Amino acid sequence: MITTPRGTTRRWVLATFIVPWVLPPLHAQQPPRFAERVEVARILLDARVLDRAGLPVLGLSADDFTVDIGGKLAPVESVSWVSGHAGTAEDAITHSADSWSGPLPQGRLVVFFIQKDMERGRIRGLVRLLVELRKFLDTFTPDDRVAVLSFDTYLKVWSDFTNDFDHVRALLKDGVLFQGPGPVQSGPSPSLLAHLDLSRARRTYSVESALRLVGEALKPLPGSKAIVLVGHGFGFLTRDGVLMVNRYDDTSKMLQAARASVFSLDITDADFHALEVGLQNVSDETGGFFARTNVFTARPLRRLEGALAGHYVLFVERPNLSPGEHRVRVRLTRAKGTVLARTTFVG
Repeated sequence: MITTPRGTTRRWVLATFIVPWVLPPLHAQQPPRFAERVEVARILLDARVLDRAGLPVLGLSADDFTVDIGGKLAPVESVSWVSGHAGTAEDAITHSADSWSGPLPQGRLVVFFIQKDMERGRIRGLVRLLVELRKFLDTFTPDDRVAVLSFDTYLKVWSDFTNDFDHVRALLKDGVLFQGPGPVQSGPSPSLLAHLDLSRARRTYSVESALRLVGEALKPLPGSKAIVLVGHGFGFLTRDGVLMVNRYDDTSKMLQAARASVFSLDITDADFHALEVGLQNVSDETGGFFARTNVFTARPLRRLEGALAGHYVLFVERPNLSPGEHRVRVRLTRAKGTVLARTTFVG
């Protein structure tokens, strides 16, 4: 808006009322006035910050973060801390213009994605970690929701989002390992199954495509989500290394668009193996982390508890970018810690 000096405004109003018959020709000769309006596009980023002990770093502000997208500085306009046990504040803001019409969740949305394999070097680690996950459920509150999925030859759905943790424990104890899933009905909102096509799930024959399908189902749901991937990895091993196949790039982009961070817990009884590259990639790119569990099982779960305790929501100004995919880097300026955030932006 263009503001005129106060004296000029008064003279103009006076002339308007005293000599109105003189003004029409003058109006016709005046050039039109334009008010310059600049709209700044903003990008939302979820960022988890952990210290060396795996605990969340609290009390950070916009000045504590620096973000660049596509090699260009993206000024951080605001930062909000969202507790893992009460995530409604930022959901109300970030989804006010979305198509979401259901009630906003009061807690966390966590998917347990179990990559089942009975091979000798994997089954022991899988059984051990499923025991630890049953204990890990003690850190959840009645406001949290957990869904259970598994993959062996295709994607299997064991439970929609639920806070019946005794039922989840039973699934992790016997169901996933020794049984087949029975009929599963959609739960109350927010529901994973409301957006997951079970017929497509039964035709999903790779981990990459299964994760992509889960990302598609999570995308319409409000807020950030977490996928706890318990498995041995994926990719195609060649003599030159591991290739990411089965449209992996599309899977990564879908999970990032869904605001779904993948926390990969490797069950393989080895200090290193080739297929862990797939677990590392999907975790790094979605703002999660990768951890081996063959030596220390409890330590990765403590770090997972810290990561799920809450996250920062960053609203950053979008720099002038060309169409396409751009690298995202979120770093700390003053505090010490590890930042977990998605790594790409498509604009």
